[in-house]
Amino acid sequence: MAEPCLFCEIVSGRVPARRVYEDERVLAFHDINPMAPVHVLVVPKVHISCAADDPGSEVWGAVMDGAVRVAELLGVSGGYRLVVNSGEQAGQTIPHLHVHVLAGRRFNWPPG
Repeated sequence: MAEPCLFCEIVSGRVPARRVYEDERVLAFHDINPMAPVHVLVVPKVHISCAADDPGSEVWGAVMDGAVRVAELLGVSGGYRLVVNSGEQAGQTIPHLHVHVLAGRRFNWPPG
């Protein structure tokens, strides 16, 4: 039997998380291993494995709206980065679509 999706478990409330924002379509919570002073994940409440599995859907809009709302709530709307890792080779470690909201320090370009 496949292991349950960690983010689905967080959405259901079976696994605790430090929630930041929630509406009927998305949940946002603090990353347990932050890479910036502000590091929040925004996930759709429906399970979609990665970006390629649901191109052009309304879910993307909901996730992006949630990310903007998180930035506003946390007072970083003046400067933040949104990151999506789609697929294992891109560094996606949890197979559930999610956007990282990163802020609180200056970021370099190119990343890495």
